Amino acid sequence: MADYYTGKKEYFPKIGKIKYEGPRSANPLAFKYYNPEKLVGKKKMKDHLRFAVAYWHSFCADGTDPFGSVTHPHPWVTDGKTPMDIAEHRMDAAFEFFTKLGVGFYCFHDRDMAPEGSSPAESEKNLFTMVARAKKLQKATGIKLLWGTANLFSNPRYMNGAATNPEFDVLAIAANQVKSAIDATIELGGQGYTFWGGREGYMTLLNTDLKREKDHIGRFLGLARDYARKQGFKGIFYVEPKPMEPTKHQYDYDVETVALFLKNYGLEKDFRVNIEANHAELAGHDFFHELETAAALGIFGSVDANRGDFINGWDTDQFPWSYYETALAMYAILKAGGLSAGGLNFDAKIRRNSVDPADLFIAHIGGMDAFAAGLEIANRVIKDGVIPGFVKKRYGSFSTGSGAKFEKGQLSFTDLAKLGGEKYGKAGITSGRQEYLESVFNQYLLGL
Repeated sequence: MADYYTGKKEYFPKIGKIKYEGPRSANPLAFKYYNPEKLVGKKKMKDHLRFAVAYWHSFCADGTDPFGSVTHPHPWVTDGKTPMDIAEHRMDAAFEFFTKLGVGFYCFHDRDMAPEGSSPAESEKNLFTMVARAKKLQKATGIKLLWGTANLFSNPRYMNGAATNPEFDVLAIAANQVKSAIDATIELGGQGYTFWGGREGYMTLLNTDLKREKDHIGRFLGLARDYARKQGFKGIFYVEPKPMEPTKHQYDYDVETVALFLKNYGLEKDFRVNIEANHAELAGHDFFHELETAAALGIFGSVDANRGDFINGWDTDQFPWSYYETALAMYAILKAGGLSAGGLNFDAKIRRNSVDPADLFIAHIGGMDAFAAGLEIANRVIKDGVIPGFVKKRYGSFSTGSGAKFEKGQLSFTDLAKLGGEKYGKAGITSGRQEYLESVFNQYLLGL
């Protein structure tokens, strides 16, 4: 019996189960660093990394861009006779891919899995027909749903937003769609539910009531949460920060912005952030910064693992290849306690001119290897304690004496000012040793 799933047709017949062959392997269809059963600390690699495949980019994207038509004529599309038939073929291809690649999870939008119908009732029927199929395939293969979400940005009705739309009827239609997507996520045992505000923002303030729109989406998320909890959903809700594109300015700009938003609308107990590397870059941050910020604010949840291109300056959704960036990312993630309910979802797409079926595998293999190497590097950094020890020592003055009293709230501002007068001219010229720490980190990186 094959150790991977195939439906009526094998969509990747020339590719078998992807295996670990080690760093010296010249096989592009083999893992060089990702060894799922290897222990890193007290956990296996696969449990640290919790890789997931994005249903939308891998099985729905067809290479179309604003300057050209389809370059990826997927056989699961050409084999189908109706939209629902295509959806069934696509799901077979997806689960074949998941099992051959050896990931434990996947993520989906409702419209990735099933086509929109001519009415909300037909859309829901389509979705739950495919949910029943996915549930059987999950049981047969052991693949799990990391999180589900609703596509509230593609249909023209959402051109002015969904929960922030100036027309109430559109907001209500969005609620109907999210209700079905939440129900689908619960049925499939999803460990989370994500809200990405694809068009929740504005193009110009001249036609926008900004406060009203923010109030509306705050209320919308609260109502969606309450509904899901009443249906028995115990997972985590995620908001995915992104500063712009397709709108000029989006309300979920970055982690700091989302944290304030959640607190302002009383959502901080149930919601966390799903951080995307490419979105961090668009906000003028690096991935490491957004992860550290989320951890510091207590809202770190999950990751969309990809990268952008600083030269292009838009959301290119490329696969992550920089071991330096993945090592820094895993360093932040491990310090934050690791990925518990969240995971590393490859919200990334192969390039328009990558038309070989093997390219989809090679892209994911490369990304998985990059994060596996990053995990091992980060684990050594933490275990050896050189960098964490330096940071601890740097803030040592807050661990004893007056510094400790300050942190505990035991000093008045007058006390603080008096101490400042006494210490004047005696403090403040201590090296941060940035170059030293960066060279130390590189030693770990090159010691792969």
